[in-house]
Amino acid sequence: MKSLLLFIATLALSGTSLMAQDSPPNATPGKCYAMCLMPDQFENVTDQVLVRAGYRRLAAVPAELVSGVEQLEVKPAGRRLVAEPARYEVVEDRVMVKSPGKSNSVYETVTENILVKPEEIRFVVVPATYRDTIVSYVTEAAHTRLEVLQPAYESVTERVEVKPAGVKWVKKLADATCLGANPDDCYVWCMVETPAEYATITKRVNKGCDGSGVADAGCIKTVDVPAKTATRTVKKLVKDTYVREERIPAEYRPMTIRRAKTEVAAADATVAPEYVTVKKQVMVSPPTVREETVPAETAPFTVKSVKKEASLKSEEVPAEYITVTRRKLVRPGGFTAWREVLCPDRMPAYTIKQVQTALLKAGYFQGTPDNVMGERTKAALAKFQKDKGLPVGNLDLETLKALGITAH
Repeated sequence: MKSLLLFIATLALSGTSLMAQDSPPNATPGKCYAMCLMPDQFENVTDQVLVRAGYRRLAAVPAELVSGVEQLEVKPAGRRLVAEPARYEVVEDRVMVKSPGKSNSVYETVTENILVKPEEIRFVVVPATYRDTIVSYVTEAAHTRLEVLQPAYESVTERVEVKPAGVKWVKKLADATCLGANPDDCYVWCMVETPAEYATITKRVNKGCDGSGVADAGCIKTVDVPAKTATRTVKKLVKDTYVREERIPAEYRPMTIRRAKTEVAAADATVAPEYVTVKKQVMVSPPTVREETVPAETAPFTVKSVKKEASLKSEEVPAEYITVTRRKLVRPGGFTAWREVLCPDRMPAYTIKQVQTALLKAGYFQGTPDNVMGERTKAALAKFQKDKGLPVGNLDLETLKALGITAH
C-alpha cells in the first residue's frame, strides 16, 4: 500500500481533492484496499445525418394533340344570276287587206309588213370565272414544350462530432529528482482535457441550372413549337358573273293589200273592205334577272388541335442520409471509493492462473497461462475491466466475481 499512500499524498499537495479521505474507512487488519480509476463509459449511438435534402422531381408532360376533320373552304361563296325571258301571249288582230271603195274604184296591190312580234331584249348570263390558287393551312396547331434540365450539384464537406470533448486522468512523472525506491512513487495522476472527435461527411447541394446558386432555379425551359402547315388548292374569283343584253329584232309578216287608188270614205263606199285575222305576240312581262346566293364550297382536311397544353408533373424524392456512429458519454469515470483488493503478497499462483484461464475463455488473454501477473496478463485484465465497466488497474473482488472466481 506504500505506493498508493504516496499517490494520495501527492494529490493532496497538488491541491486536487480526488478522495474524500486518505485511508479506507472501517478497514479490517490483514486486508488490502485500493482506490481505482474508473474509465469513462460510452455507448455507441447512431444518428442519421442529412447529406441531400428531399425535393420534388419535375417531369415534363407534353401537350396533348387530337386529330380531327375540319371542313375548309375551297371555293368562296358567290352569287348566281338567273335570266328570265320576256313573257308573251298570242292575240288575234284583224288586218284590212282590201280598202273600201266604189264599184268603179281602181285598186292597186301593195305588199306591207305586218308586225307579229315586237323587238325583244334578251338577258344572257355570263358566269363568274375562277382560277386555282395554292394556299397553306395549319395541320398541327402551335403549342409549347417544356424541358426539365438537371440541376448542378456541389459537394460540400461538413464535420460532424462523433465523440464529445471531455477529461481523463493521465499518469505523469511528478518529479525527476524523486528518490523513491518504488518507481510508481514518482508518478501523479493529472486530469487533462480530451478534444472532441469529428467525422467528415460530404453533402450534395442543389445549385440550380442558371448559375444563380438557387436550388432548381432556371431548370424549367419553355420551348415554342411552331405550327405545321400543308397546302391545298382553292378557287379564287377572277371576274364576277354579269348579264349581257342581246336584242332580237322584231318579226314581221308580209301581206298583200289591195288599196283603192282614190280614197273613198267609208260612208260613201259601195264596196265593203275586206279583213283577215293575223296572230300577233304581245309582251305580257319584260325580261328580268334574278340573283341567287351560292354558298361556299368546302372539303374535309385532317388537322391536329391542342386538347391540353404542356404541363409539369412532380414526384417526391426522399432525402438521403448517412449513418454516423457517435460515442455518447453514459457515465463519467474517475477515481472510485476505496475497494478491497487482493494483497500482492497474498495472490497465489493458483489465483493468477484462474484469472488467466478466465481471461483466455473470454477472449482477452492470448497464450498459455503461466501463473505470473506479467504485462500480458495486466493488459488483458485492464481491457476486460474497461469493457465490463469495472474499475481499471487493480484486481478487486468485483473483477474476480465478473471472472467467475471466488476469492479465498
